[in-house]
Amino acid sequence: MIAETVCSAVAVAGLGIAAVTAYRKRFLAAARIAAYALVPLGLVMTGAVGWVVDTAFSPTAWAGFVVLGGAWALFASTRAVERRRGGTRKERRAAARAARTDAVAPAASAPSLGQASRPADRPASRPAAAPRATGGSDDFSDIEAILKKHGI
Repeated sequence: MIAETVCSAVAVAGLGIAAVTAYRKRFLAAARIAAYALVPLGLVMTGAVGWVVDTAFSPTAWAGFVVLGGAWALFASTRAVERRRGGTRKERRAAARAARTDAVAPAASAPSLGQASRPADRPASRPAAAPRATGGSDDFSDIEAILKKHGI
């Protein structure tokens, strides 16, 4: 009974503030305040406040919330274990099966690092560069081979 009285008082106070706001020619803000003020009154009229008060002071309801929290904790912990293991058993089997299959053409994706062949009738557009020292300067040899292959 006291919760309904408090909600009704809040609604009346909110409607009073909305009336003062409308008097100051701020109609949009007054309409918004009136809408907020009518929410507690609507909750009282539908009986939702009584239900909430009965639920808040019911030990059975609180025990139900504890059971729901325990169920949520179980779901969260099993999901964390699945993530740590790498998915469900079915997902792991599918991943293992996909890893076992060999590529159709394993050498198809390997880059060709051989000497670029140039037809004899087509002369080089640039003079040959100075010979490289053999050793640690092999880092860009594959890039140079690709550039020579395309005549750059």
